[in-house]
Amino acid sequence: MIQLDTSFLIRALVPDSSESKKLRGWLEERENVGISALAWAEFQCGPVSAPIIALAERVLGEPMPFASAQAAFSAKLFNETGRRRGTFVDCMIAATAIVAEESLATSNPKDFARFEKLGLVLAA
Repeated sequence: MIQLDTSFLIRALVPDSSESKKLRGWLEERENVGISALAWAEFQCGPVSAPIIALAERVLGEPMPFASAQAAFSAKLFNETGRRRGTFVDCMIAATAIVAEESLATSNPKDFARFEKLGLVLAA
């Protein structure tokens, strides 16, 4: 499965964007795509319309939960990558993908590259 980061999902909704093309390709290949509960919450902060939220729900299904295993790994990511202010949500999104052994699609690979040494696989 490929989990989508908030930035990827937002850009995937723009027709003819590179993210839109990638998402359509994955769906045509029947690749499972999803989103973490955290990225889903960020996405819904908008601005975003109800029809767009409904479309995303149909495509992505139920968000991946965030529980104690993800929480513990988030703290590990945060502590081992420099305790940067304002990056904890990225740690949580990355942890959800790592714990599930899934890749993460993002439009901001620089924000997530530091987690690769700790097991994150960025989707190509």
